[in-house]
Formats: sequence, C-alpha cells, structure tokens
Amino acid sequence: MTRSTRAWLAVIVLVVSGTLRASPSSPIDTRQPPATAVSSISDQAFRAAYNLDHDEALMHARRAVALAPNESEAHRTLAAVLWLNLLYRRGAVSVDFYLGSVARQRSAPKLTPEDVAEFKTELTKTIDLAEARLAERPKDLQARFDVGAAYALQASYTASIEGSMTAAFRSARRAYDAQEQVLTSDPSRTDAALVVGLYRYLVSVLALPTRVLAYVAGFGGGKEKGISMLEDATRDPSTRADAQTALMLIYSREGRHNDAITLARELRTEFPRNRLFLLEEGAAAIRAGRAADAEAVLTRGLAEFEKDPRPKTPGERAYWLYKRGMARVILRRIEPARSDLHAAQGTMAMTWISGRIHLELGKTADLLGRRDEAVSEYRAARSICVSVDDGACAAEASRLERRPYGK
Repeated sequence: MTRSTRAWLAVIVLVVSGTLRASPSSPIDTRQPPATAVSSISDQAFRAAYNLDHDEALMHARRAVALAPNESEAHRTLAAVLWLNLLYRRGAVSVDFYLGSVARQRSAPKLTPEDVAEFKTELTKTIDLAEARLAERPKDLQARFDVGAAYALQASYTASIEGSMTAAFRSARRAYDAQEQVLTSDPSRTDAALVVGLYRYLVSVLALPTRVLAYVAGFGGGKEKGISMLEDATRDPSTRADAQTALMLIYSREGRHNDAITLARELRTEFPRNRLFLLEEGAAAIRAGRAADAEAVLTRGLAEFEKDPRPKTPGERAYWLYKRGMARVILRRIEPARSDLHAAQGTMAMTWISGRIHLELGKTADLLGRRDEAVSEYRAARSICVSVDDGACAAEASRLERRPYGK
C-alpha cells in the first residue's frame, strides 16, 4: 500500500468502529432484560466518552459488563471506551493528524503492553460471545450485527494503535460482510449502514491496484454512495454522532470545509463538554478561508482549554496555539502570530506539530523581510515533516524555500 493509502485506512477505521452510540440518554431500569438495560447503559457510556468524561464513561461501561457479563455488547462497550481512551492518550484525535498522513506509530506516544491489556481482554470476549451467539442463532440479525461490530472494533484498534494495516483490512472485511448482510435483510438498519457506507467510501479512495483487490475481497465501493449512506445515518439519533464525526473528516478531505464547520458546531452543541469539537471548527474555518472566524473560535476555545481541569491530550495546548497562530499569519497579524507560535514551541508539542510550527514561523519571517531566517525555519520544518511522513507540510516547506511566502 502507498503511504496515503495506509494513512487513510487508519483514518476510516479509526473514526467509527461501528460500535459507538450517542442517542439521547434515558433513565436506566435494571429490572429490564439485561440486553435492554445494557443498551441504555452503553448509550450513557458513549455520551460521556464523546463529552471527554473518560472516568464516567469507564464507570458506565464497567457497570454494563457487571450487569450482563455474557452479552457481547457489554464487553464491546467497555472495549470501545478503553480504545477511545488509548487514542486520547496518544493525541490521535484531530483531523489534521490524519489529513497530513502523519498517522504513524512514531509520531505519537507509545503504549505499553500493560496499557492495552484490558482492551485486548475485552475485545476477545466481545468477539467470542458474538460468534457464539451467531452460531446458535444464524438467522438473528442482531447477532450478525454484533459480529460485524466486534470485528469493526478490532479493525479500528489494529489500524490506529498497532499500525498493522494488513490485519486491519482482514478484520474490516469481516465487519463489512456481516453488516452488509444485515443491511440487505433490513435496509432500515442505519447502524449497519453506517459501517457499510464508511467502508464504501474507503474503497473508493484507495489507489487503483488496492481498490481492485478490495473488490475481489468482497468490498463494495462508490464514493458518493458511501457519503450518502453516512448522511442518512446522521438523521438517526442512534448513529448521528458517529456519522457526523466520520463525515467531518471526509468533508475535510473532499474540500467541503463549510460543511465540516457545520458538523463541528452540531457536535459541539450536542456534546458541550468536548472542547475538541470547538478546535475542529476553528481548524475547518482556516481550511475554508475564514481566518477571522477561526481566530475568534480558537481564542474562545483556548480560554475554555485553560479552565478545563480534565486531562488533556499530548501536545494539545501546542496544537491550539499553532492553529490560532496559523490563522493570525493568514490575517497578517504577525506579532500575535509569532507570540502564539513561540508559545507553542515552549510546550510539549508532538513532533508533527513542531514541524508545522516551524513552517508558520518561516512565513512570519518572510512577512517581516527576514528571508534567511525564513529559509532556516522552512528547512527545519521540511526535515521534521519528512521524518513523520507529513507530506503536505514537507511539500509546502520545499516550495517556500524557493519562493517567499506572500510573493
């Protein structure tokens, strides 16, 4: 696979595992059958996860397992919440992280075997219980859906944490097959349509040789069909948040930046404690050419970031400052931009963000007429960006080495 193909496979399976739900929460009645109660508790777990309330999400997920230890959905909920926590701890939670093709293991903090042990235990239980239920009830659509959801989660983890795209592809194929069968039997199942539409989009953007192999393996394609299925899924409360999150990334890739802004705002409204949706709104505004809007949003978000006592992602403060600095460069607010960018350098920035900070500092030097300083910054940016496979950054740095910014 090409580098861009590897990165995009990681992106697609990362954004939605086919297991997450964030429908409006309702009171839990533990007198209900365990499977029904588990679904309600799972909704609460994922709402907490989407609001970045990780401890609360884990509490609900573990409660689901305690209530129904023989239900695949309970273990899948806990595994998914643990996986989301692993992503958060690695800082792999932004659209930029994937659009720049920097989704490589060495560009994010490493995890130890102890870090992932509980996840792997819960994933194994998820798959084993789902497969056993389907063997008992081969015509049960929910049992088949659970198998597909289990393998979708496995594909998500394998690509985003282990970085094994070949293994992720195998799991994704099993997920796709199961969910397509569910959807064929019941076209109203938007939870299955979510995964099928997502994988259809993925296949459509693969390089031709890989795309042909995907067709041979049984995947369907069609970019517009995939996007349409995801857009349909945004209209169902049980799949809305997952579909919106996936589409926010896809719209950014497709150049539909104003649509990405709209989704970021909608997600922020539904999950007001998730400051990262505000960060994505600002980033999308920059891509849309709305730098003044971006600066205002990011300034508001930075103030919220500073007041939020909850744990942050690695390098998060640097990312906020880098993004606002970038907006200010576009607005030619040179000194405030340099202040943000130097402040970002003084924090624990992740490597790929450091490369982009040097790129923006080079632009400010060019705007100040300091060409030697600018070239030095561009060279530093290019070196770092090449090392983490951030091709877009490396290409822009090379171009600016030859021609000053703004000329």
